[in-house]
Amino acid sequence: MKLCVLKACTLLMALTCAVQGSAACKDLPDFSALKAALVAATSTETSGLNNHMWATIVDRDGIVCAVAFSGVDRGAQWPGSRVISAQKANTANSFSLDASSSSNGSGQPNGLALSTANLYSAVQPGGSLFGLQESNPVDTGAAYRAPSTAFGTVLDPLVGNKIGGINVFGGGLALYGPGKKIVGAVGVSGDTSCADHNIAWRVRNNLGLDHLSGVGGVSGDPARPDNIVFDITANHFGGTGISAGGFGHPSCINTSGSSTLPAVQP
Repeated sequence: MKLCVLKACTLLMALTCAVQGSAACKDLPDFSALKAALVAATSTETSGLNNHMWATIVDRDGIVCAVAFSGVDRGAQWPGSRVISAQKANTANSFSLDASSSSNGSGQPNGLALSTANLYSAVQPGGSLFGLQESNPVDTGAAYRAPSTAFGTVLDPLVGNKIGGINVFGGGLALYGPGKKIVGAVGVSGDTSCADHNIAWRVRNNLGLDHLSGVGGVSGDPARPDNIVFDITANHFGGTGISAGGFGHPSCINTSGSSTLPAVQP
């Protein structure tokens, strides 16, 4: 009897989180849309290890809206990548802006989109953002709340909670709706960090939330302002390689295709 009551309470908690998430995220893609976009992106992308993937969407307040995986069940992709995908979504949302950031002579008139891949070099020892990865820790209570059987489903316990966390390698992208308005972010994990970035890019494109043509970025490519940057060269004095522009990311196994990802929309 006690076991039945416990299971009922756990299910009620998951349902409550799902309802809260749907209210907070009403203008963002739901679980079904994220799942379809992730499955399509994973099957299209050929770089990396060809693994299945996890994906998470957060709203502008960092509340998790949906979590999904592309494989046949939650064990078909790296279990640890569920929380990493949520970290990446939180990070991209936390450090990207739209034009509303500009007022009284300060801010970004065109906005500024930073992918998690763009943060790698800046957080290395001696970098301008060293220590950033230690800020905003993950809410472990939300990250590992039971039931595990609900992970990656419409009732994932992350939904409706603020996950927190900072991640500084590829796979997190801000989401921009019509009018170039930032509405949240998507995070993807499960493969090499370079493939994670490419798949996240395709997920965002599949969801139609890549309206950031003209938004500021650090990639040097106006058609892909927050694209991953490969400009790191070896440090002859040892230690971390040196990024020419300060926003570089290391290459990965079977790194390919980033320069030919779909251009962003107006």
